[in-house]
Amino acid sequence: MINNVKIVDTKVLSDNWYVLKKITYEYTKEDGTTLTQSREAYDRGNGATILLYNKAQKTVILTRQFRLPTFVNGNESGMLIEACAGLLDKDNPEDCIRRETEEETGYKVTEVRKIFEAYMSPGSVTEILYFFVAEYAKEMKVTDSGGLEHEEENIEVLELDIAQAMQMIETGEIKDGKTIMLLQYVKLNNIL
Repeated sequence: MINNVKIVDTKVLSDNWYVLKKITYEYTKEDGTTLTQSREAYDRGNGATILLYNKAQKTVILTRQFRLPTFVNGNESGMLIEACAGLLDKDNPEDCIRRETEEETGYKVTEVRKIFEAYMSPGSVTEILYFFVAEYAKEMKVTDSGGLEHEEENIEVLELDIAQAMQMIETGEIKDGKTIMLLQYVKLNNIL
């Protein structure tokens, strides 16, 4: 257990896309010893993610897009199947996820339900992610979407049977952590 954490120095290492800082801090251990450590923390802001589901069809909406970090780390095509998500910017989580849902999937949802929040990589990234679910129907589709052209998102929208999506976790076709968490939530809570 540690106590009395105090930041003693912060250096910006990169402010290119998001902010990478080297933070030096000290703390007191249970035995009274004071230690100083340095760690790097990547601040990209907070985000929100959502799984759209259709009870009648027993389907979910996912997206597929190129993710450079996965390509660099062995994903041969760089393509990743994932739940719709986005950064909060200046929005609250609910407004953000409604906007991102329409931008990425083309579905205009109004009623979203927050199910939990989680730090996805707390050893190095400051981001907290807000998780949502929402029911969708065909009449909620307002555009073909696929992301914002000026952001070069190039998103493919997928409508998958829930059984197929769960199988894709087992086969490794779905490897995205937030997506696996959302699919398991839907399955564990018998939503579909």
